[in-house]
Amino acid sequence: MQKQIRNTLLSTGLLIICAFSAQIVSSQNKAVFSYFEYTGKDIVFSEPIDPAREYRNPILSGFYPDPSICRKGDDYYLVNSTFSYYPGVPIFHSKDLVNWVQLGFVLNRPSQLKLDGIRLSGGIYAPAIEYNKHNDTFYMITTCVDGIGNFLVKTKNPQSGVWSDPILLPKVWGIDPSLFFDDDGKGYIVHNDAPEGKPEWDGHRAIWIHNFDPETDQTFGERQVLLDGGVDRSTKPVWIEGPHIYKINGKYYLMAAEGGTGTYHSEVVLKSDSVKGPYVPYEGNPILTQRDLPADRQFPVTSVGHADLIDAPDGQWYAVFLGCRPYQGDYYNTGRETFLLPVTWKDDFPVILDAGKSVPYIVEKEGLQPAGNTLTGNFTWRDNFDTASLDYKWAMIRTPYDQWWNLNDGNLELHAIDKSIYDKTNPAFLGYRQQNLIFEAQTEIVFVPRTEKELAGIVCFQNEKHNIVFGKIREQGVDKLIVDHNQGNRTRVGEYILKEPGKAILMKVTGENDRYSFYASFDKGNNWTKIASDIDAKTLSTHVAGGFTGVMIGLYATSVYSSK
Repeated sequence: MQKQIRNTLLSTGLLIICAFSAQIVSSQNKAVFSYFEYTGKDIVFSEPIDPAREYRNPILSGFYPDPSICRKGDDYYLVNSTFSYYPGVPIFHSKDLVNWVQLGFVLNRPSQLKLDGIRLSGGIYAPAIEYNKHNDTFYMITTCVDGIGNFLVKTKNPQSGVWSDPILLPKVWGIDPSLFFDDDGKGYIVHNDAPEGKPEWDGHRAIWIHNFDPETDQTFGERQVLLDGGVDRSTKPVWIEGPHIYKINGKYYLMAAEGGTGTYHSEVVLKSDSVKGPYVPYEGNPILTQRDLPADRQFPVTSVGHADLIDAPDGQWYAVFLGCRPYQGDYYNTGRETFLLPVTWKDDFPVILDAGKSVPYIVEKEGLQPAGNTLTGNFTWRDNFDTASLDYKWAMIRTPYDQWWNLNDGNLELHAIDKSIYDKTNPAFLGYRQQNLIFEAQTEIVFVPRTEKELAGIVCFQNEKHNIVFGKIREQGVDKLIVDHNQGNRTRVGEYILKEPGKAILMKVTGENDRYSFYASFDKGNNWTKIASDIDAKTLSTHVAGGFTGVMIGLYATSVYSSK
């Protein structure tokens, strides 16, 4: 199995956790997983393509929202939001904008990212990555909501995995900051914040600009409003956010998302002769939306926006942006995903997608360099846990300070610690993004509960109050498999008494749109026993659960299990 490039610093950071965290006592129970395998089976991805001249949207499927991109030479770098998952901000590298390899994470040390007690959809919002050619430095600027607020980190080489500790920006309020470096080397930060005075309607926000000094990494002078409300204030537009400034052919372009990150989401653009305006809106705004299309169209992409532009060395412009793939109405479990489209120019303005057109799933692009891809489409990905460190596809909930996981002789060991997925803590949970509407995920587990508080198995996790737990427990002296459906309160929807409690068990979850089923095999997968079927997984959708994340299919162990 092809493994991603290893991030040396991440490994070092985890070793630091090992050295300074409390020692795990030998009496603590553990679950042993011998592999994890995920298979995607979406109908929309079944049509074959020529990977040398065509690519699929989304380019990053599953929970990869709020994309931002930059380029140095012919090297592209892309980052996404992670909210309260750790490590924070995955960073990808590509030579052709389509075939990406994850380099690791920007925020890969506890000193960079403290998420203690922060709600799952708090944490890291909308990271923006920028390259400053004047000092040959890469910056990632973002907001830690409910945490330290707005900050930046920087590096000379994103491929090294070494980024600075956070540099706080105390005068930059609100969310969604991004950097712009002009031709003369001057720097600026633009961001979303409340408007001057009292907001006049719900969702009334503004885009502000600060001077930024690359020598001190701080803002200076007075901030200024660039855009109040949106492109047409008379319509009371909501949630102008995710701003970027570009200088193209001597003109300054301010681009931002408008309408909120739901089905009314859009992208708008304005132009000016000066970096601080005044900015004049494009008459054809929005330059990207799907809100004007029929709701009953086949394989819809919705909620598009939060875009970033990038120019290729040949002068062609492209846009990355987020979108959602609902299976019904506004129900989707895969979260907000990353899409790519070429940009056209009309009346000296960039247009990502003409009004009335659907986001295409297959796009032509010459000069592609295809490689084995498990970031989009239908594929099978398997982790045999035979490497020295965790694969980059795994995510933890909040910052770990104790090492409750171990890779040992081709197995993943999770210690049944006294932390739970139902609380705002760092449980023994490793999550893999659900990337497809139709999927299977399975693992093999050896686990013998010692008490009725211990559980280990698979979790389909949207947040602390919306999840499905498929685990092995001991109840009234009997070892059994159970399925608990949590939708604010927990309901037992499946149960199976084990005849050979110490034997290895294969556990499998299948999903088809809003229906998930759970199976076990006691003979290495030759036969499968259904433990719970057709569970309503709309409860895991963003529409029901709220927040900004997607479903994680996780391996989990705990010593504080409760069915209530």
